[in-house]
Amino acid sequence: MTAATTTEEQAVVGRLSTLDRLLPVWIGVAMLVGLLLGRGVPGLGDVLEAVRVDGISLPIAIGLLIMMYPVLAKVRYNRMGSVTGDKRLLASSLLLNWVLGPALMFALAWIFLPDLPEYRTGLIIVGLARCIAMVIIWNDLACGDREAAAVLVAINSVFQVFAFAVLGWFYLAVLPGWIGLDQTTIDASTFDIARSVLIFLGIPLVAGFLSRRLGEQAKGRQWYEERFLPRIGPFALYGLLFTIVVLFALQGNAITSSPLDVVRIALPLLVYFAVMWGGGYALGASLGLGYARTTTLAFTAAGNNFELAIAVAIATFGVTSGQALAGVVGPLIEVPVLVALVYVSLALRRRFTARTTTTMSDPAVTADQEQHPR
Repeated sequence: MTAATTTEEQAVVGRLSTLDRLLPVWIGVAMLVGLLLGRGVPGLGDVLEAVRVDGISLPIAIGLLIMMYPVLAKVRYNRMGSVTGDKRLLASSLLLNWVLGPALMFALAWIFLPDLPEYRTGLIIVGLARCIAMVIIWNDLACGDREAAAVLVAINSVFQVFAFAVLGWFYLAVLPGWIGLDQTTIDASTFDIARSVLIFLGIPLVAGFLSRRLGEQAKGRQWYEERFLPRIGPFALYGLLFTIVVLFALQGNAITSSPLDVVRIALPLLVYFAVMWGGGYALGASLGLGYARTTTLAFTAAGNNFELAIAVAIATFGVTSGQALAGVVGPLIEVPVLVALVYVSLALRRRFTARTTTTMSDPAVTADQEQHPR
């Protein structure tokens, strides 16, 4: 390992707050606290589910909305045109996120979980929920293109609202029938799934857009990005940890009684992250996108919106369902894996040629890097 690589890795750690740096630890603690509360407090489940929003207990609904709002408030909605000229990047992202990603997860779910239909369905739902949140953090730590990441996340957010329910119907009910596999019985209609998506993605998306627009109009961009966003940013992780505590409190018996099932859910997720990230990186490099945008393409392809997957699984199948448990296992695997891939990405940065590095230095990227030095 060279001195330059060591310096970069130290810089990665230095940019993380204590909360971010120890996130895997906090997630583990949240899991443990939830399990202990679920098993040690009689009647807790009934209290948590006493009030519901679209079929989801109110505490979980609040946690999901709090978790997603800060990240969506960071998106520069008025700057989407700065990256849309890169047709190769946009086409590659759409291909990876909306064609290959769902298809790969469908295949892995059937290969690894042929005898566990609830978990299999939960994983398929995870594959349909494309990145809109934590991927921005991983991309930034790996020195990817911030503006490109914001644009791809915004595009995925819009696609998610309109495509999630249709793809869910296709991969759960249509495609299995075509190839002779068991079709999943969905108690809720396509409209029910779309309604959940609109509530748990649409509300924070609109709130994020309005926050940026009104905040910049009232106080200016510098105040919005240097004072407002740092204040609300940690709430994304607070919401995630709170949601995990509540979910594990409700899922405690299922988790402790079936630990091997949790391991089986984790295996296809590990394969999925490796294939999607590696495939995205190879595709970006072969197209000559440059390090920054290749890194952005890889992380947006590998990341998933587990918050949305959990919300839809709970609303459609119930909070104590196997589908919801599959969604809960997701971030527990994604966080340590993508943190490791940040370091892999930084190591691969040295392999890019001078010509490729020049390719990435278009005016939009350069301007953004000058405005937000790493």
